[in-house]
This record gives sequence, structure tokens and C-alpha cells, in this order.
Amino acid sequence: MMRHAAIAGLLLWQAYGQNAGQPPVAQPEHLRYMRALKVSAAGQACAVLDAAVFPHAASSLKDVRIFPATLGAHEVPYAITMSEAVTEQTQAARVLNLGGEGSRIAFDLEMPAGPYTSVMLELNPALHDFIATATVTGDDTPGGHGRSLGSFTLFDLDSQHLSRDTTLPLAESTFRYLHVVLSVAPVPGGHTAAANFRPQMVQGAEVPPSRQAQVLYTPIAETSALDNVGRESRASFHVPARVPVERVSFVLPGSFNGNFSRDIRITATTDPPAKGETEDDLRARYPEQLSGAILRVHATEAGREIRTEQLSVPALLGANLQRGATVQVAIENGDDQPLPIAAVRLEMRQRKICFDVAPAAGALNLYYGDARLEAPVYDYARLFSASAAAAVAELGPEQLNPNYQPPADTRSFTDRHPEVLWIALIIVICVLGAVAVRASKNVGRSA
Repeated sequence: MMRHAAIAGLLLWQAYGQNAGQPPVAQPEHLRYMRALKVSAAGQACAVLDAAVFPHAASSLKDVRIFPATLGAHEVPYAITMSEAVTEQTQAARVLNLGGEGSRIAFDLEMPAGPYTSVMLELNPALHDFIATATVTGDDTPGGHGRSLGSFTLFDLDSQHLSRDTTLPLAESTFRYLHVVLSVAPVPGGHTAAANFRPQMVQGAEVPPSRQAQVLYTPIAETSALDNVGRESRASFHVPARVPVERVSFVLPGSFNGNFSRDIRITATTDPPAKGETEDDLRARYPEQLSGAILRVHATEAGREIRTEQLSVPALLGANLQRGATVQVAIENGDDQPLPIAAVRLEMRQRKICFDVAPAAGALNLYYGDARLEAPVYDYARLFSASAAAAVAELGPEQLNPNYQPPADTRSFTDRHPEVLWIALIIVICVLGAVAVRASKNVGRSA
């Protein structure tokens, strides 16, 4: 009997594994939301995905599908791309032949392979209140007799409570070596003597990705309503669940010409769940905080024009990955007047959905809203290559699918009622235990 009960238990367990339902197949009538895809030409087409898709789609957009408007047609394979700096990362440029040319500082930079559009010089951070002219030439051999790439103004205006900029904004170049000559002078009224500006102030250089490879962004939310609280100007947003936030940008009115440098604080707090919070839920609501700075300097110092600005802050937030979040952006004004901010924007990296359109294809729709679905596996996505001539597809407004039908529950009985299996297993275990006890007693009597 004991053997029979054990076999019954194994059969129950095996049946449970065999009855585990297969992943459901995507059907347009089972996807709750839809948006029209407007395409003007055959061939590869791409549509920018806006923030409205994310709250109603499953996590990672795994339930997104494209179907022709004709009922019964097969789904259209697609690939989702995300704007990024290609594979480029900030790289170091090696400083060579550092020394003096009269009253100037001269050196060569051994540049990494590939195109570049700017170089960030690492000048001694302990030195402040200077203004410099950097004359740059490029060549494929070191020495300084190559093609002129221009003259650029570098500065540190610490005593004026403004910023520091040591970046060379070049036209796109691929020269293996750059020759740089710095003419450095103290800012009038500053606290650093000219004698401190020696070759040793050059400590290195970094090369960021070229401007052509930099990230594009899509707006998520925007507000012009800022509250001044104490020494801060604050803007608040509510971001729905799963909408990625990856940058905060600031817009100034065209009439504003003031110089400034302000610290930024970004705080995100997830919404509470609909029912009672667990300890993990409460821990998850601890505010996430990021910081950065924005600046603008348009000035003439020592006869040299300075023009630089940075009006965005990287802000990769994880607080709203599975629930909505309140995001507060604070501008720390100190003792200065609040900036006349025209708008504060939350942005995400641009995401596109790309697909091929047949010459005789009819209307297409984008569908989503079935969390049961797994992410599709398309050869198209695996082999996808973006075309520079891809047509621009436009997404229509989100609407409820007029043909929506709740999907039938196709799971097996044990999937829908797993408690039955566990009850049966517990009964088998109890029977096995009773048999074992009875067998041990019989063994005891026979002994």
C-alpha cells in the first residue's frame, strides 16, 4: 500500500507539471488598448513610442503587438530601439610632451580611435579664477603643425559664484593627435596669482561620445507651475507606473540673459499600494534622491567672450518602475532671486518601434494590454538593422479596443485550483505516514 501511495503522489506531481499551461498566443481581440499606426510609404518604418504606452502595457512592453486592421491577419514582427550613444563611452586621451611655449602651456593629446566632437581638459581643480584661450591643431603625427581646429575659451569664475568650463567644443574630427596651446591669465579680482598657472595644471583629458552619437529624448511631462519655498523653487509631477524618467530639462524665456549656476535636487517617492502596506512596501516608499546642476555663463572677461550653458540633468529614476511616483524637482536658489523658469520637463530616452510595411499593406494598429503575454521572439528583431531611409510612422491617440473580449481562462484545472493538488499531496503524505507507523508497529510485534 505504501508503494501505491508513493506512486500516486508522483503521478499527481507529474500531472501538475504536464498540465502547466502553455503561454497564451497574442490575439488582437484580447488586447485592451490600441493605437492606429499611420505610415505613408512601404519599406521600413519607425514610430516614436510616447509615455502614454507604458502605463497600460505590461512591464518591458512585452505585450505590445502590431496587427493589420483586417480581422484574422497575422501579427507584424517588429523591433524596439532605444536612443543611445551607440557603443561609445567617455575615453581618456593621453597627455604627451607637456611643457611651456614662452608664457604659454603646450602639450599633445593622443586621441582614441574614431570620431570625436569635444575634449574635456582636466585642469587642476584647486586652481580657480582663471580665463584661458586654447588654440588647437590636429594631425596624425604629434608635433603641432597640422590643421587648425580653432581657438576656444576656457574659464573658472569661482569668485563670481559662477561655473567652470574646460571643454574644447570641436567640429567632428578623427585626427590621431591634437596639439593644444593654452594662454592662461587670472580673472581680474580673482584670488589666484598668474604664477600658479604652470604646465602641471594640465592633469589629463577625456573624450565623450561625439555629438552625432548622443542620446535623443522624448518628453514625458512638462509644467510651468513652480512654487517658491524658502530658498528653493519647486516643480512637482505625478508619473504613472512603468514610465521611465531619465532626464530633467529646464526651459528659460528668450528674454532672460542672466548668468547663473544652481544646484538641482530631484526626489521621487512611489505611490502607496491600493491596500494595506507591508514592511517591504513601506521600505520601497523611501524617497529616491538625485542631484545635479544647471548653469549659464554669457560674459566677456579680460577681453574674451565666454558662452556656455547646461540646462538639463541626467536623472535615471527607479522609483516608478512598478507603481506610480511623485517626482519633485527643486532648484536651490541660495540668496539669489528665483530663475524665471518657463518650463520644467521630465524626459525619457527616445524609444522607437520599427517594422516593415509591404507595398499593398492596409492599415496597421498597435495593440497592448494583456499582462498574460510573454515577449515575442521575432527573427526580424534578431536580425534588425536600422535604415537611415526609414519612413516616419505616427501613433494615433490611445483608445480602448472596440473589439476587446476578455480572454478565456485556458489554464488547466490544477493551474486554476492549485490548492486541490496540495490537498491531495497532503492526503498522500498522511497516508504514507500512517502506513509507516503501522508497519513499524508490526515490525515491533514480530520482534
